[in-house]
Amino acid sequence: MTPPRPVGDRFRRFRERLAAEGGDRPQASDERPSAASGADHPGDGDTASGDGATGSRRGEVTVRRSGGASGRRGGRRRGGGEELRVPEAEFTSYYGRPILKAPVWKWDIAAYLFTGGLAAGSSLLAAGGQLTGRPALRRAGRVTAVVAVSASAVFLIRDLGRPARFHHMLRVAKPTSPMSMGTWILTAYGPAAGVAAIAEAAGVLPRHGPLGLAGRVLPPLGHAAGLLAAGTAPALATYTGVLLADTAVPSWHEAYPELPVIFAGSALASGAGVGLLAAPPAQAGPARRMAVAGAALELYGAHRVETRLGLLSEPYRLGRPGRLLRAGRLLTAGGVAGALLGRRSRVLGALSGTALLAASVLTRFGIFYGGVASARDPRYTVVPQRARVDDRRAGMDLPADRADPPAV
Repeated sequence: MTPPRPVGDRFRRFRERLAAEGGDRPQASDERPSAASGADHPGDGDTASGDGATGSRRGEVTVRRSGGASGRRGGRRRGGGEELRVPEAEFTSYYGRPILKAPVWKWDIAAYLFTGGLAAGSSLLAAGGQLTGRPALRRAGRVTAVVAVSASAVFLIRDLGRPARFHHMLRVAKPTSPMSMGTWILTAYGPAAGVAAIAEAAGVLPRHGPLGLAGRVLPPLGHAAGLLAAGTAPALATYTGVLLADTAVPSWHEAYPELPVIFAGSALASGAGVGLLAAPPAQAGPARRMAVAGAALELYGAHRVETRLGLLSEPYRLGRPGRLLRAGRLLTAGGVAGALLGRRSRVLGALSGTALLAASVLTRFGIFYGGVASARDPRYTVVPQRARVDDRRAGMDLPADRADPPAV
């Protein structure tokens, strides 16, 4: 039999002595019991009390840690209950940026909206004067139309940055794109309006020689070009409204039925203003009728966008857009009243024409800035979307906590 080794005997005696001392000595509340003590004395009362103290200590540490964590987060009080530190929901996006990117267009696009409508209304006025034998109306309408469409081209090219971009858009004709269709409308309208305006110079050309031949050719050519320009004028007057409604800007997009109506009425009113300014009262009959028709369309459309859209009508009533549109309505009403009451007064007719032109400018700028304001405030994007989701859930009898169902 192999004799026991001295080192093993010493270790065994040391372990037994350590176990005996641990079982006889009571543990303090802040000391942990050894695993060996628990294993060797499972039924010892002192050891059990030590475990209870340890459990109490551990529970105290746990509470302290929980309180420290909640103190950092600001979500739980030491005395019980919860203290809410979460701020109320705000309609903002990451890092304070708006949900939608506001249009980068400047005032020149708003001016482009006006000059395009002015050109269209002037061509319609010129066609009316041409067909009814009123040369003053015809001349004023043709000259104003070519000046206005030239200004529109300048504003559009200024926004595009390079003239070549306008040329590049003519490579494709896309009926579903208002921008593509607008480019082709301007391409068809501009030369026709230019030829019609040049034809007005036939009266000052000599009767003989090459210039005399041009003087005889220009009137019938201008007659056909004027009718062509008048035929494309309605599309020129309304396509900009379709263009704005085709964007993601909330107050523009939701007003897609009204914007073409407003722009058509504004174009007629501005063309009527040109006729009231330039023509004598005896020839201004078509201009007065245009003023009444244009004012009715413009006021009806403006009232609709300010009342029908719910929350999205606010940008058209508040701030600078609201002031512009209210002033435009007052000037439109005053211009129509002056045109009807001052049928024999050249001064009152000129004042009425000026009021109608100013009203058209204010209306276009009010619509433009109203859409920009709706894109900058996330509330006009989030609230209507939530309302549409709730309506869809209600229509499909879905509970409120269900996710938005896919479109069928």
